[in-house]
Amino acid sequence: MAATPYASRPWLSSYADGVPHEIEEPSQTLTEMMEKSVRTYGHLPAMEFFGATTSYRQLGEQIDRAAEGLRRLGVKKGDRVALVLPNCPQHVVAFYAVLRLGAIVIEHNPIYTARELRHQFEDHGARVAIVWDKTYDVIDDFPRDLKLESIISVDITTALPLTKRLALRLPVPKARAARAQLTSEPKARRPLTWKSLLDHRRISRRVPRPSVGDIALLQYTSGTTGAPKGAILTHANLRANAMQGRAWVPGLVDGKETFYAVLPLFHAYGMTLCLTFAMSIGAKLVLFPKFDLDLVTDASRTSPPTFLPGVPPIYDQLARAAARGTIDLSTVRFAISGAMSLPVNTVERWEEATGGLLVEGYGMTETSPVALGNPMGPTRRPGTVGVPFPSTEIRVVDPEDPSIDLELGEPGELLVRGPQVFQGYWNRPGDTSAALLEDGWLRTGDIATVSADGFVTIVDRLKELIITGGFNVSPSEVENALEAHPDVTGAAVVALPRSNGGEIVAAAVVLREGAAIEPDALRDFCRTHLAAYKVPRRVVIVDELPRSLIGKVLRREVREQLLAG
Repeated sequence: MAATPYASRPWLSSYADGVPHEIEEPSQTLTEMMEKSVRTYGHLPAMEFFGATTSYRQLGEQIDRAAEGLRRLGVKKGDRVALVLPNCPQHVVAFYAVLRLGAIVIEHNPIYTARELRHQFEDHGARVAIVWDKTYDVIDDFPRDLKLESIISVDITTALPLTKRLALRLPVPKARAARAQLTSEPKARRPLTWKSLLDHRRISRRVPRPSVGDIALLQYTSGTTGAPKGAILTHANLRANAMQGRAWVPGLVDGKETFYAVLPLFHAYGMTLCLTFAMSIGAKLVLFPKFDLDLVTDASRTSPPTFLPGVPPIYDQLARAAARGTIDLSTVRFAISGAMSLPVNTVERWEEATGGLLVEGYGMTETSPVALGNPMGPTRRPGTVGVPFPSTEIRVVDPEDPSIDLELGEPGELLVRGPQVFQGYWNRPGDTSAALLEDGWLRTGDIATVSADGFVTIVDRLKELIITGGFNVSPSEVENALEAHPDVTGAAVVALPRSNGGEIVAAAVVLREGAAIEPDALRDFCRTHLAAYKVPRRVVIVDELPRSLIGKVLRREVREQLLAG
């Protein structure tokens, strides 16, 4: 292939001081990584949950006991084990216990509907599931023709300090017990408790460990359309991304940092930044079942954070609370934002409140998940997603023919290649071949531009571009125009079908409290910022926009609501 504008890797000149251009090839599994942390940081706190702490030594023992419990259930190398858990200490233990056996972790959102969870269980065929007790009945009601044999119920309140346990304990579901009294249905599945899983000696060192090339995780992702697919991530993929994260922030001090896990661990972003990266450097991981400003404020008084991965709405709320004087964020030296565009004014507000750095990164489940980031230093560029991580390459290509590289500055589909790129989709060879090109390049589906010095700006999702009158319209561009209106606090732009077979631009808009403005006035406002074909033909005022657990606007649900309305 002829030399391309990206072959010289222009982004390397923008790296922060001390960041290497390459990382070593991963030679350590996640199991070996955790065992090294247990040996090195044994006396230090590994986790904190509502004030209850667990040392690395205690964590290592719990992992070994849980692994032995799973082994006695018949779990072996290559088996899939489903986790359906919120953020809690048991989640961390279960994750590493499954990996110790060479088995494969499958993360699930515990508040998914029964239908959503059942689809994933049918796809991956796990025989054992470790589930939050509040979702136990949902999982137990799955048809008996699924491969699921054993369900381990986890009461997360048992990890709380006694005083908080008494105050917060919720009733353990009794629906299954009631059914047992009313039916003679044979018990095809073994109901177990988390306590019984740990009620074993530590696993023998003779039990084989995984290899670095083995599958560690199936992480389900739906992308922009279609049913969720299980992204196959190896120990090498996940270990590489933790190593890249460590290299990206040379100012971190091993064994001295406090990470806040406000992102869900079952999401690829929270999983890597907290479950692997934090553990790899001996950090204390402060766990929150969900982001709650009061809980974070309480925790910060005794365990102030030093590193905070999050999303823009979280940073905005915390920075505003700091401005009011209700929380002290001055200990947070580093913060990395992902999942959605990071407004420049949020960066300014955060850095004024903390004195630390807030940078935007980019990734996807298929890249373990981080592929690019803004430098943690003066060369960072708010408004972009930064530059490729060490050992990571990018290209921008013609979406219709990915063999054609576009010039720097031209918008096209972003391709990524590196050690963190996934192995394909579980049982989906067609989807795998569509996403992964022969030479290891991943088609991200994102439209991006690259500056002369290598900074990447995401223009939009390829599959979310709206085609109206023969022109391409970027939903993000229209959303930014709408949100520039002083009475608008949020907007989501989607395509709706025309009667003649084309598409129109439509917008759902949230107004600030007390504001009153007509849709036609918002359309007139857009005309001062956008070409006529980009102005929404339909504007609907809504109370709120549907969002994912990490705060990302769900455009597909917006489209469904507008179609229904």
